[in-house]
Amino acid sequence: MSVKKAIHHIDNELTRTLNDYYSWLDVHSDLLRFRPKVGWSIEQILEHVTLTNYFLLILIRKGKKKALDLAIPINLDHAVSNYVYNLGELDLIDKHKSFVWIRPEHMEPIGDKSISEIKSLMEEQINECKEILKELPNGEGILFKTTMTVINLGKIDVYQYIYFLCQHAKRHISQMERVRDEFSNFKIAE
Repeated sequence: MSVKKAIHHIDNELTRTLNDYYSWLDVHSDLLRFRPKVGWSIEQILEHVTLTNYFLLILIRKGKKKALDLAIPINLDHAVSNYVYNLGELDLIDKHKSFVWIRPEHMEPIGDKSISEIKSLMEEQINECKEILKELPNGEGILFKTTMTVINLGKIDVYQYIYFLCQHAKRHISQMERVRDEFSNFKIAE
């Protein structure tokens, strides 16, 4: 996959993910706050996604700046032409419970945001990722890599970090679907 195609693919995934989240951000408050037997409510899951995005975006912003700095003194065309782009290894991230990873405490929801604040944050975060892609249109994002400890991915570039953010958000959609199913069964049993 060429860098241009990868950027286009990531941009489309960001759009699709935000559109998928709109339906979850607008669910009835009973479902939104329903606590399953195990795990978080949908409201907590949504907050967790925005918290994780917040911390991933710190690294993405730093990576973007460093990648742009590195693009000045080197031959970007040469780096891009020799780059083997693989988003496939990140596709596992969107499968809930596909690997064991203990999230840091600072990414756990604390319930201090309303659903409208969460929605606004989600939109801002996804749109910022899309803007960063526009700022790195020629492959500059491949020039800087940062270590990703989740499933021992190792060093990944700025584009891969953005794709990771997207895949992480998609991962929690299946978790919210399970909460919705448990809620439906609970309502039937009442």
